[in-house]
Amino acid sequence: MSDKSELEKKCIDTIRFLAADAIEKAKSGHPGMPLGAAAAAFTLWTKHLKHNPKNPQWPDRDRFVLSSGHASMLLYSLLHLTGYDLTLDDIKNFRQLGSRTPGHPEYKHTPGVEVTTGPLGQGLANAVGMAIAEAHLAARFNSDGAKLVDHFTYVMTGDGDMMEGVASEACSLAGHLRLGKLIVLYDDNKVTLAGSAALSCTENIELRFKSYGWQVQTVKDGNDVAAIDRAIKKAKKDADRPSLICVQSIIGYGAPCKQGSCDAHGAPLGADELKGAKAALDWPAEPSFFVPDEARKLFRKALTHGKKSENKWQEDLTSFKQTQPAIAAEFLRTLDGELPSDWETALTEFPAGSKDIATRKASETIMQAIAAKVQEFAGGSADLNPSTFTWLKGLGDFQSPATSSAGLQGLVGGPWSFAGRNIHFGVREHAMGAIAVGMALHGGIIPYTATFLPFADYMRPPMRLAALMGVRAIFVFTHDSIGVGEDGPTHQPIEQIMNLRQVPNMTVIRPADANETLEAWRIAVSNTSGPTTLVFSRQNLPVLDRSVCSAASSARRGGYILWESAPNPELLLIATGSEVSLTLTAGRKLAENGTKVRIVSLPSWEIFDCQPQEYRDSVLPPRITARVSIEAGIRLGWEHYVGLTGKIIGMDSFGASAPGPVLYEKFGFTVDKIIAAAEELLQRA
Repeated sequence: MSDKSELEKKCIDTIRFLAADAIEKAKSGHPGMPLGAAAAAFTLWTKHLKHNPKNPQWPDRDRFVLSSGHASMLLYSLLHLTGYDLTLDDIKNFRQLGSRTPGHPEYKHTPGVEVTTGPLGQGLANAVGMAIAEAHLAARFNSDGAKLVDHFTYVMTGDGDMMEGVASEACSLAGHLRLGKLIVLYDDNKVTLAGSAALSCTENIELRFKSYGWQVQTVKDGNDVAAIDRAIKKAKKDADRPSLICVQSIIGYGAPCKQGSCDAHGAPLGADELKGAKAALDWPAEPSFFVPDEARKLFRKALTHGKKSENKWQEDLTSFKQTQPAIAAEFLRTLDGELPSDWETALTEFPAGSKDIATRKASETIMQAIAAKVQEFAGGSADLNPSTFTWLKGLGDFQSPATSSAGLQGLVGGPWSFAGRNIHFGVREHAMGAIAVGMALHGGIIPYTATFLPFADYMRPPMRLAALMGVRAIFVFTHDSIGVGEDGPTHQPIEQIMNLRQVPNMTVIRPADANETLEAWRIAVSNTSGPTTLVFSRQNLPVLDRSVCSAASSARRGGYILWESAPNPELLLIATGSEVSLTLTAGRKLAENGTKVRIVSLPSWEIFDCQPQEYRDSVLPPRITARVSIEAGIRLGWEHYVGLTGKIIGMDSFGASAPGPVLYEKFGFTVDKIIAAAEELLQRA
């Protein structure tokens, strides 16, 4: 073995046993992939990955996504060895409370971690979003004189990722879009947690990805650094196709009794097996967490290379500032996530007397105004633009320029460009959500998605992760209730709104009319600390007369007094969305009969609950126990506002197929039902 090969083996084994020692010390973790995929990871990180450990947020760095998040110690070992702010003590504290090395990688928690992964398939789909963002920003800002956006997105996946449907959805779209800067290293060890992958998956993954339009290569020896290196080089040269490199590895490599079996997947090797693995690979049994000086020296070259790469980029940026200062300023503003100073001037209220309009249709008008001012605002729907009204008019389709010359049947329009701001996600809700999260993680784009509210169920995993990571993504849902009508219960959401309200750090807004919709968009675009869900009606709703009702700007506080008949009310009627105008009519009729009534519009529980107690008590005075809530969704949860003695007008069942007004009558969303519930409460008092 040459000196170079010997050193490379030492580096690879350093990765392996840092991971295995940490897992053994924690008595918890997944050693199989770190042991088996270490050579592929070493090759990528030392020979190809463009990154600066001293500045993990350098905009033009390559992105690395460990989609198989259970192999987190593989990533932590690489981060520590290449010089990120992750110490050996952090490695030793793996999976402990307050540790910087949690069981699965967590975005914003550990320097160098690009995305929170663990739910399989999500990271791969996020990476597709990152590659879309890179392609879009490159098309928008690069010129012949300066390439400010020019980097790859690399992913490491396993058999579990490949089985998840979200990966299939996302990779199909990536192939169609010809995302040539997306490169996936597939740790093809043919073992999953429960046994051989062949127990449940015998498809030809290589042919599957070829059918998607990917370049596919196979490396038959997962420890062959030279072969892996050649494969990555070939992948980088293919500008028009994403690449899959199937690296045939051995899970738990080196462990004498467990390698190649599921026993190596998800539990520490055990002291004896770990000792045997070290002996098999000629690694010293002691001390634990051993890092040879020569291995550390090679890994730390990343500091020099990274600084040099970033300095070159900074020089190009400086030159660009001098030659094109306005575009350079826009580029930096976009990367910083700052909105244009005048963006809110585009937001125009709907005047009193406007004809009734569905909030989905009002949203369309507002989106066009936002898009004209906020150039980084981009997204699309799951093949539902004619119904969700989320198309950015005249701003182009996001498609590969190569598509125009591909001769694909059925395509119209063009020429295509990555500069387009409308993304055709296709009927792929799960991938759409995860891709949007990846776009947001990349930076430089404020992404939105759109579909019908009942299909939020398909999108829950990425939405949950978006909230966990605190990323700026906007999820638009229309067709928000039984008001959908004839499409029937499959298309009528019942539990979805309440379900989404339960997600920590998710802001859910269900506006009552066009002007609350405007405020909802204002909140969503401004929200930089987490995702926002916007819920819009299919049916037309009145534009409330704000000369009689409170200003819609009050919706920025989540809930507000919309109207009241007299000071010191004795009854509270609380509603959201399309039920607000109905509730307002009922409240006025109650007032005509002498009841002192207050109508509260509550478009966002999360925002309202964050208001000072004094404000919340001013809207919902604790002394008033006669409370009725009205929302065309599941009843469970409204006790939060009406208490155990209040009345909840909501749904206890699925809907039905009939015109919307008929369904509102059938399920009790009428003025008479609201009045009856209120009068019963007042009689009790």
